[in-house]
Amino acid sequence: MDLNVALPLLGGLSPQQFMRRHWQKNPLLVRKALPGAAAPLTRPELFALAASDAVESRLVMHGERGWTLRHGPLPRRALPALAQPGWTLLVQGLDLHLQAAHELLSRFRFVPDARLDDLMLSYASDGGGVGPHLDSYDVFLIQVHGQRRWRIGRAKDRSLVEGVPLKILRHFEPEHEWLLEPGDMLYLPPLWAHDGVAVGECMTASVGFRAPGPAELARELLARLAQDLEPAARERLYGDAGQDATSAPGAIPPALQAFAGQALQAAVRDPQSLYRCLGEWLTEPKARIWFDAPRRRPTLSGGLALDRRTRMMYDARHVFINGESFRAGGRDARLLRQLSDRRQLGAADVARLSTVARATLDEWADAGWLKEV
Repeated sequence: MDLNVALPLLGGLSPQQFMRRHWQKNPLLVRKALPGAAAPLTRPELFALAASDAVESRLVMHGERGWTLRHGPLPRRALPALAQPGWTLLVQGLDLHLQAAHELLSRFRFVPDARLDDLMLSYASDGGGVGPHLDSYDVFLIQVHGQRRWRIGRAKDRSLVEGVPLKILRHFEPEHEWLLEPGDMLYLPPLWAHDGVAVGECMTASVGFRAPGPAELARELLARLAQDLEPAARERLYGDAGQDATSAPGAIPPALQAFAGQALQAAVRDPQSLYRCLGEWLTEPKARIWFDAPRRRPTLSGGLALDRRTRMMYDARHVFINGESFRAGGRDARLLRQLSDRRQLGAADVARLSTVARATLDEWADAGWLKEV
């Protein structure tokens, strides 16, 4: 992708211009961002996915009794009649299950894969929506069927309505209002309040992004780093052979506090271990995703591509794939990074890999992480 070429997807802006002017700064409405856009699957196909244990789905309804929320699996009998107004079906991670959805999500890879999350599809009957709310991450809202009316505004008051199963803003003051047609797209930075309501039956695709917070990162990384400690350090127990008898048994001994500090310092002492754990966590497969060995194993005689469920990234020293890390250097590193960036590798490049790297690709193929092209 040429980052300096103007794209209809971004309203005539290049990816570089979009990132500088709008990313995490200002909303952007793009008419005909995807001319001729259509839903990546039919309504019956979407309903069938929502009934599967392998897919995360939710049903939101709004009526005389207020708001209700039900989590999937959602068989067809659990969904309201099509003619009933005010309900919405949300199916998460559509890109993991459908190639057309994966290709739509791939249009946004001018943002690092470490930030790109998934493609959600929202089906709504007339008047359906999830109420005015905030997202803590960036989002592209793409109309793929029917019409949806969007109202957006800065969230001056982030307090929520009490007693409902959704995070609905108590006070929503819209500043802009648009009716989106198929092919139109709305980009919103984090924490911009928005409310989308279906005008007739509609489908909206949402491209969401990962925005981990300090607590989440610390929890995930420390748990992984603890497993990386040398056995002697991991098995060492606190001891206090010099502890005096105490008349203040409720006081935490300073020596125990120091021992705790030393344990944390030992876990984070090596920056490369920290970066490795980060890459493994970022490429961990999504929940409910598993790989099966292929019926016909891909050969390394032709080109290869990553399975659409495979997450692959790299840093200066490592290559990460589906929660695992590998060290690579020289030509192997360049070619594996190319596989990560382009999600495929031509036959000539596969042939240039070392024997060790080809053996690694053999293992990935056996695991179902790769496919032939």
